[in-house]
Amino acid sequence: MGRFLEVALEILFIYFLYRLVFDFIIPIYRSSKKVREHMQEMQNRMQDNLRQEQQRQNATPPPPPPPQQNKVREGEYIDYEEVKENP
Repeated sequence: MGRFLEVALEILFIYFLYRLVFDFIIPIYRSSKKVREHMQEMQNRMQDNLRQEQQRQNATPPPPPPPQQNKVREGEYIDYEEVKENP
């Protein structure tokens, strides 16, 4: 009877070890590998977009600034010179 119990415990231990490896460790490994691949892909895309944006900025000259308007708006402060009278 003792040998039977020993074999049953060994089989039970092997079963739990099997479940641990195939239901826990391997899926975590696969998912972490996928996440790493996706992160690398996203970083590559970001670098490509940054490179394209830099090329676009270097290729096109900046737009000219809009002309300044000298219109006086109502209620706006206007500089003036004070006129002094000579006695």
